[in-house]
Amino acid sequence: MSRISGVFRKFPGSFWSANTMELFERWAWYGMFMVLALYLTGSTDTGALGFTQSQKGILVGTVVMSLYFLPIITGAIADRFGYKRVLIIAYLILISGYYLMGKFRSYGGMFFIFFYVGIGAALFKPIVSATVAKTTDKETSSIGFGIFYMMVNIGAFIGPIFASKFRAIDWHYVFIMSSVIICLNMIIVLFIYKEPPRQKNTDPLLKAIGHVFKNIFIALTDLKFLVFLLIIIGFWAMYNQLFYTLPVFINQWVDTTGIYHALASVSPGLAAAIGTAQGTIAPEILSDLDALYIIFFQILVSSFVMRFKPLNAMISGIIVGAMGIGLWFVTQNGIYLFLSLLIFGLGEMSSSPKITEYIGRIAPPDKVALYMGCSFLPLAGGNFLAGILSGGVYTRIADKISLLQREVAARGLSIPHISETFTQNDYINRACELMGLNHQQLTDMLWNRYHPSNIWIVFTGIGIGTAIILFLYDRLWLKSRK
Repeated sequence: MSRISGVFRKFPGSFWSANTMELFERWAWYGMFMVLALYLTGSTDTGALGFTQSQKGILVGTVVMSLYFLPIITGAIADRFGYKRVLIIAYLILISGYYLMGKFRSYGGMFFIFFYVGIGAALFKPIVSATVAKTTDKETSSIGFGIFYMMVNIGAFIGPIFASKFRAIDWHYVFIMSSVIICLNMIIVLFIYKEPPRQKNTDPLLKAIGHVFKNIFIALTDLKFLVFLLIIIGFWAMYNQLFYTLPVFINQWVDTTGIYHALASVSPGLAAAIGTAQGTIAPEILSDLDALYIIFFQILVSSFVMRFKPLNAMISGIIVGAMGIGLWFVTQNGIYLFLSLLIFGLGEMSSSPKITEYIGRIAPPDKVALYMGCSFLPLAGGNFLAGILSGGVYTRIADKISLLQREVAARGLSIPHISETFTQNDYINRACELMGLNHQQLTDMLWNRYHPSNIWIVFTGIGIGTAIILFLYDRLWLKSRK
């Protein structure tokens, strides 16, 4: 214990201010992001935007892909102009961008403003990671990055809880919350944060960016490394359904009243605190369990899997995660989400950290930083693929509105098309009236007739397929090249 406390005393103030900014930034981002799919696709009479699932998938997938690709450029900008100066610019973008996200209602306008927010996030992302790296050494880096990862997940857990309560009042408050939280980061960077010592890059910006792209190209000529990055796109495409698809699926199909009443029987105060006025549990609260499980179990899981080779831990973790994500979709009973999200979380905790560790191990000693910098590429690709899967693929298999429209056409019923004046809720209410069903009976009829739960085959299949290809990569290709 004394050794750990000694390590803590070695962290400078910049380390702690960077970690605090990371917590607040993740609070703002995940508070918005966990409910974004619901906001984009929800009925307009609730204050949401009423976009289709396909529109949502393209918008979110494209922007978040860009967010993970842009640090190639933004990292060079930070090295050229200084961390503190670029952080101020990033926060100005995020403060204004989050606020304006609640004002734009057209698809093009939302695409533009979300991309604008993505630029701010991309400016922020490499600076805080670099600050933590530069304020730790060989002795303190393990604990230092452990603290950093914990801050990420604390922010990711807190944000959706606040967002859930704010959206129950008005969707605009979600975006105001994120904007206000980033204002706290602006105070930190202006009055507390001190830029760590760094080697300043005096090259012209375009030359510096060109040098970065050249180095990445050199790294990707390592075929072993390139193939690994391509394989891992499958893992991130599966993982990101936690944000892209699960909240929508819960909102459309899962009955969460049982969870609310079970909690109320144990603690009425807790049920009231996290539940809705309708006696349900909001989708983002249930999805947020993943972050809670990571906070509680990541150290335990990491201690367990450290005895395994990174690839073996990754393969096992991806398989477990794929099983968990499949279980998300097989039942309308929300109680099972507690278990299925735990299974998924255990798989995520086993595999995700090992991806970074493996990249560090296969990198040539003089190119570790370069290879680690390329680790964002499968994240970018995975988010883009996740958007496609949660858009057009989800629409065809599991989207409640699309399946209801199919049923209405099959019955030859006459219901106006969804528009600005005839909302999704209007369409559902009219269908219930013509079919003589209440809302739950309509949902059950569509569930039993069209089997939207089959979406599990897609997401679990991607996970299992990724694990199989990774196994073959290890056992056949890598061993044949030794």
